[in-house]
Amino acid sequence: MRASATPEIAREGLINAGWGLDEIEARAILDMRLQRLTGLERDKIRAEYDDLMKLITHLKELLADEGKRFDVIRTELQEVKDKFGDERKTEITYLDNEVSIKDLIREEDVVITISHLGYIKRTSATEYRQQRRGGRGAIGGRTREEDYIDHLFVASTHHTMLFFTEKGRCYWLNVYEIPEGEKNGKGRAIQNLIQIPPDDKVRAIVDVQDLKDEAFVNNHYIVLCTTQEIIKKTSLEEFSRPRQTGVNAITIVEGDQLLEARLTDGNSEILLAVKSGRAIRFEEKVRPTGRGAIGVAGIEVDDKGDEVIGMICVNKEDKTRTVLVVSDKGYGKRTPIDEYRITNRGGKGVKTISVTEKTGKLVGILDVTESEDLMITNKSGVTIRMSIAGISEQGRATQGLN
Repeated sequence: MRASATPEIAREGLINAGWGLDEIEARAILDMRLQRLTGLERDKIRAEYDDLMKLITHLKELLADEGKRFDVIRTELQEVKDKFGDERKTEITYLDNEVSIKDLIREEDVVITISHLGYIKRTSATEYRQQRRGGRGAIGGRTREEDYIDHLFVASTHHTMLFFTEKGRCYWLNVYEIPEGEKNGKGRAIQNLIQIPPDDKVRAIVDVQDLKDEAFVNNHYIVLCTTQEIIKKTSLEEFSRPRQTGVNAITIVEGDQLLEARLTDGNSEILLAVKSGRAIRFEEKVRPTGRGAIGVAGIEVDDKGDEVIGMICVNKEDKTRTVLVVSDKGYGKRTPIDEYRITNRGGKGVKTISVTEKTGKLVGILDVTESEDLMITNKSGVTIRMSIAGISEQGRATQGLN
């Protein structure tokens, strides 16, 4: 084998080959740099390999530990918030010439139901077929065993609903924002739609066509009544500016609750009915007061077991409407309004139904016309729809038909 040449021999060989000293030194420096670069590249690759193995180990630990994954997400989100979490500098609004959400909603009549435990839904009115008086009805809403339908009414999808709670608060919600559900569906908790406290519940609903119509809101009123005979009248204009947290509609004293709310034009006649079977009729001469006022007496109750169960407001010039009353055992009848003489508010009133053990206590009062339909729901969720014309007219002192 041939032995490798020493550096001195290699240098002498280069000199003999005609290389100058400068060329030989340059070649030596170049070889030294290439050797160093090769060593540096080897170290760099080794370092990259070590870093990659550490990353793989870390990612495997994250995949195996859910808590560590959430810690990483929390840290990264906090970093984004710290870096970009300033207040919005622009405001997103609808222009006057833009299409609003309401324009995209098909206008139709819907049935809105609210259960005793606060579940709400809307259903197309066409899903409820008409039946004769005395029919068995159909399931109008699936509820829990301890729940039942508390409110049922018809409204347009383009209207705005005013919700009044038993503690005297008012909240707003567009009808099209109410979740749509099947006729026998349970619905959605109303606390998820409007900010009602857990210890409060909806007791009355008012359907308003357009809160932006100044002429309309300035010439209409909200009449409120409580279970302990108090009534109050407030301009609709004070309820025309929706607030997400609601507003105070009436001051409720201890032991009392808001019962009913009605929209009027200021020239109506008011009828209040109590559980013991009496009703009073008086003109709407209640002075308008602010939202925080208490109100005045509307009818006298007999004892602690008696209370107001309903209120209706009828236009003086409308002679087509009759008073419909229903007892808790399913007896009902219609009576002409003229059979209720006009008196001053705060009196005892007159008999509106004969309350017996067979009929039970009075539970509902409505003003109706023969061209309308009636929908009644019991505690088990069974709903029946019938024509008002199929309910006979009877005198005030009768017990009605089942």
